[in-house]
Amino acid sequence: MTYKKQILDKVAEKQLLIGVVGLGYVGLPLAVTFAQEGNKVLGFDKVAEKVKKVNSGVNYIGDIEDWELEQVVESKYLQATTDFEKLKECDAILICVPTPLDRYKKPDMSYIEGACTEIGKNMKKGAFISLESTTYPTTTEDFMLPIIERESGLKQGDDFWLAFSPERVDPGNQDYKTKNTPKVLGALTQDGLEIGEAIYKLAIENIHLVSSPRVAEMVKILENTYRLINISLINELALLAGKMDINIWEVIEAAKTKPFGFQAFYPGPGVGGHCIPLDPFYLEHIAKKFNFELSMIHTAGHIDLLMAHRMTLKITSALNRHKKSLNGSKVLFLGVAYKPNIDDERESPALKIIDEVVNKGAEVNYHDPYIPEITTEGNNTFRSVVLSKESLSEADCVVITTNHTVFDASFIESHSKLVVDLRNVMKEASDKVYKL
Repeated sequence: MTYKKQILDKVAEKQLLIGVVGLGYVGLPLAVTFAQEGNKVLGFDKVAEKVKKVNSGVNYIGDIEDWELEQVVESKYLQATTDFEKLKECDAILICVPTPLDRYKKPDMSYIEGACTEIGKNMKKGAFISLESTTYPTTTEDFMLPIIERESGLKQGDDFWLAFSPERVDPGNQDYKTKNTPKVLGALTQDGLEIGEAIYKLAIENIHLVSSPRVAEMVKILENTYRLINISLINELALLAGKMDINIWEVIEAAKTKPFGFQAFYPGPGVGGHCIPLDPFYLEHIAKKFNFELSMIHTAGHIDLLMAHRMTLKITSALNRHKKSLNGSKVLFLGVAYKPNIDDERESPALKIIDEVVNKGAEVNYHDPYIPEITTEGNNTFRSVVLSKESLSEADCVVITTNHTVFDASFIESHSKLVVDLRNVMKEASDKVYKL
């Protein structure tokens, strides 16, 4: 019996053991989704505390309901381990590790490299391997494949199959979760594509097949670069509109009435989250190897990098109008999550603005109902304070950096001396409300 028939028979009988490497914002929801559909899942992570929490049914990801994790753990469909030797038991291995940038804005491939090394050392023949982590096109075939073949001594297409299927997690989205978000899949061989489709269909409703991993890799980069360019555009236009005494929000609402050719993007203090601020740099990295200059992406990224400084200038200007200096002022930030109603501060523009304001000599506090403690890139550590009449009135300036729906605009305005609204929470500007 061929390896292909063996694995497809296991898929048909739901006898597959699926390994998920990396139990973070992507990996844990994916593992839970497969387990909910009656598939045995083994989660791998080097962080022992995460593994302990999963095996105890203790949830730490906002996009998963507590009961969902408890249910699949109690039913034994999901277990977790730090022992990567157990990869040899897995029929399918889905890699969901971080892909950050280093200090020079270049891809940090160490997590993918580490995962591939462990997989190569421990995998069994006939395994299907899929990378879900965002990366640059050609990663699967040029970076991953040599590591796995070297460490395993096995040959792709004969002894195992390698594919790429980009994650499409949107934290806080109540309509689209892992199960009902269409999944793009590209594999190195046709057999790998057929096997991957069959495996992903065990848990995900709609699979869109593409001709190669590099196409699938480019899909993810396109999705997020599209957002970066358009958000950077509207942010720059918002700054210009402010100088011209034009309400950019009114402009957007009017433009939205056009039934074709326009999609609304909204201004804010910068781009946050794991993907949008980082992915274009992955594309820039590989473009340079092809002697190609991505000038539009470079410009959009540059605009975003300047946003924290521009927001600091806006706070400084608002304080100046109230005859106060930023140096020595008490500044209260409302919201540090990168978007509303989530517990995720990765790459949040609020953290960058906080660092700048601290460096200018301000005394900073923050309130966020979803995030009890933060450490900024500048190693400034804060704990969330209570949002009250006292905390608002004691601040020389209140800065709204995340538009959580629990924030009461009238309460904030009535008890604050000065509000700098970077998220359109306050619908009208006034002598004490300054809008982006």
